Amino acid sequence: MDVTGRGQAPPASPASLPGLFTDLLHDFGSVERFYGFPPSLDATQSAARLVRMDSGHRRRLVDELARQNPQSGARESLDRLALDGTVAVVAGQQVGLLGGPVFTLYKALTAVRCADELTARGVPAVPVFWLATEDHDLDEVNHAWLWHQERGPRRIEAATTGVEGAPVGRISIEDAGLGELSWNCIEGPFSDVAADLGRGNYSPPTDFGRSFRGLYGSLLGSTGLLFLCPLADAVRELAVPVLRDAVLRMPELSAALLRRGGLLRSAGYHEQVRFNGSSSLLMLFEEDRRVALRRNSSSFVAPNRSYSAKELIARMEAAPSDVSPSALLRPVVQDYLLPTAALVTGPSEASYLAQSAVLYEGLIARMPTVLPRASFTVVDGVSRRLTAKYGLDAADCFRPRNALETAISARIVPPEVRSILENHKALVESSLSSIEAAIRRFDPTLAEGFRTSRRKIRYQIDKTKAKVARESLRRNSAAGRHASRLMRWMHPTGHSQERIYCTLSLIGRFGLDLPDAAYRAIEPGCGDHAFLNL
Repeated sequence: MDVTGRGQAPPASPASLPGLFTDLLHDFGSVERFYGFPPSLDATQSAARLVRMDSGHRRRLVDELARQNPQSGARESLDRLALDGTVAVVAGQQVGLLGGPVFTLYKALTAVRCADELTARGVPAVPVFWLATEDHDLDEVNHAWLWHQERGPRRIEAATTGVEGAPVGRISIEDAGLGELSWNCIEGPFSDVAADLGRGNYSPPTDFGRSFRGLYGSLLGSTGLLFLCPLADAVRELAVPVLRDAVLRMPELSAALLRRGGLLRSAGYHEQVRFNGSSSLLMLFEEDRRVALRRNSSSFVAPNRSYSAKELIARMEAAPSDVSPSALLRPVVQDYLLPTAALVTGPSEASYLAQSAVLYEGLIARMPTVLPRASFTVVDGVSRRLTAKYGLDAADCFRPRNALETAISARIVPPEVRSILENHKALVESSLSSIEAAIRRFDPTLAEGFRTSRRKIRYQIDKTKAKVARESLRRNSAAGRHASRLMRWMHPTGHSQERIYCTLSLIGRFGLDLPDAAYRAIEPGCGDHAFLNL
């Protein structure tokens, strides 16, 4: 295993990444007012000194985490977390089918690597993965993309049962597409490993939360990673104090969020999460459905009735599982529950944390550092051979399909034709320069018109070269297949590999070498994309 090309070709162009995220990583001074700390482990050590946790709260938290994490590899982390002064490095993600897109694995491993590094520096830390089981957008988690050697990316969708709008962690999976997984991984050297993990965690009866937790527990159980499901009654009870404060202070919190939105816009950024004066930051469970509460003056309005602040708090205290935070408040609740010193995030999460920062200030008086998750494209043996064959590098595979084909075709033009075209282009350029110089000495105004003609001549020569290259590609069917294969593996469906192929599909190709190699390649605090050779 080695890592090449770190930072060369991000999975999305820099222009398509949120400006806040780019500046957080590369120009922190311009966004310092929106975040508490720069994205580094040094800053995380400073953030750790601000973490305070009541011993009774910590004891109840560890007891619940012990219940949720019976795996033997969790014991050391649980014992460490029980000690005053231990902090958490937290990552989280939707509980996607078959492990979700493989960047989820990289995110979890980033939390593990950063916690290990902090502990080695003398700051006791444990990695925690927040299972986004409360989310109610089933379309986000009910499908997965698989790799097939001949057909490339293939989308499958789980057959499910459950109430529309219910938390996805409770949606039952009737058929996870394990037959499709086995078929698409059949040529992979570790197809049996992937199939066994799939059957062991996604066979009915199961649900998205249980299956996802089981899979990552199997893959990462020895790393000390702790999993936290927020749907558990004990977790909801622990969250009541901060949710109560949010209800009581909603007017000032809303005003602070509106001011923060204005500051972001005036600085040239956008609000990742839209917020207006009628938003409440809270969700209510009604008949197993998760619905948004709206604000109307001093009332909190659900689809079927409205609540005063006092009534909502009374319902929350009587039934803690009835109320949950919406997107902007959720990380604050998470980091009230946990002694969080650092959050491992992707670009969008990092952007909305610039809004949530005012809620951190108002409710828990501290904010963790925001550390970027690791970002990889796995380069397999076939891709290495093909890029070497055509004189390409891995970054070339992030071009649009036609650009990649042009790059390949330019390298298979017969040498004698390529030589003639290149040599004569140089001769034509030299002659045109001489002609232009002579015309300029005779009459400078005529030279300007000749420059236009010169550009047209150069364009026609380049056009001819492109036609020759395309014809070479047409005659060489293998080269066309090679271009297709590179694109389907490295940049499937026009998106980064890590956002398309699911974790189990890549396990079928690389086995448990994948998480081990990714862990070793992670550089804490580095948000650059890298190519992982396996």
